[in-house]
Amino acid sequence: MIELPEALVLAGDLNKEAAGKTVKEVCPPSYEHKFCWFEGDPAEYDRKLRDSRLEKTEGFGSYVEMIFDNDMRLTINDGVNIRLFEPDAPRPGRYQLLIEFTDGFGLVFTVAMYGGILCHTRNFYNEYYEKNRYGLSLCDPGFDGIFMELMGSVKQNMSAKAFLATEQRFPGLGNGTLQDILLYAGIHPKRKIQTLTREEKEKLLEAVKETMDKMIRQGGRNTEKNLYGQPGGYQTLLSKITYRSGCPYCGGDITKMAYLGGTVYFCPRCQPEKRDE
Repeated sequence: MIELPEALVLAGDLNKEAAGKTVKEVCPPSYEHKFCWFEGDPAEYDRKLRDSRLEKTEGFGSYVEMIFDNDMRLTINDGVNIRLFEPDAPRPGRYQLLIEFTDGFGLVFTVAMYGGILCHTRNFYNEYYEKNRYGLSLCDPGFDGIFMELMGSVKQNMSAKAFLATEQRFPGLGNGTLQDILLYAGIHPKRKIQTLTREEKEKLLEAVKETMDKMIRQGGRNTEKNLYGQPGGYQTLLSKITYRSGCPYCGGDITKMAYLGGTVYFCPRCQPEKRDE
């Protein structure tokens, strides 16, 4: 799933590899995916994008947005994968969208679980999109203060996971990036906000900033793949590919559990659910 590190890395790679290229053709889905959403009829994407030039790509929240010189935008999110293919490479047979440029390079879009591939203009409105594009960013100068204010203003019986990864309070911080953040902070996913000390709240803020920064600088998480089909350089501490190896801090067993619509991983020893009095 695309979260902020992957959104920024994909945008950077697309700016490097595809900015300035002109669209030759856009091919609609080669097969139906029930959980891939489009803005309008994907068969119309060719008419909307053909002969336009890709000016730049931006990443924000869990979105990657390609901006063309005819005022059209192509935006993806969540479980949409983008891969670059070279002029001599065979075209893949299964995809949800395929863009070929005039120089022979192209982009193929597929969907793992669910996601959107949206072709639209600046007048496009979607609440989820708006929160991601214009919501609080880690790069905002006042992020620290707003983070602490939000923690004080939400219902205090809210869990740490619910605070960080629901309702788009922090766009691009989702269930994937959450795992290492909470391990860094030593906080259980179910821990209630009202039980956190001032020091623990400050540690959680530090964990968000430090972990997300490292994920971005190292090219995204190794659970996700980049534009070239390679795993990101950030080695996740708690994820589907590491939890059987034990806690990287204490060596203890990692617990895997379904919680709030997704799987969480945590170390019961390093992340106790209840604070010692």
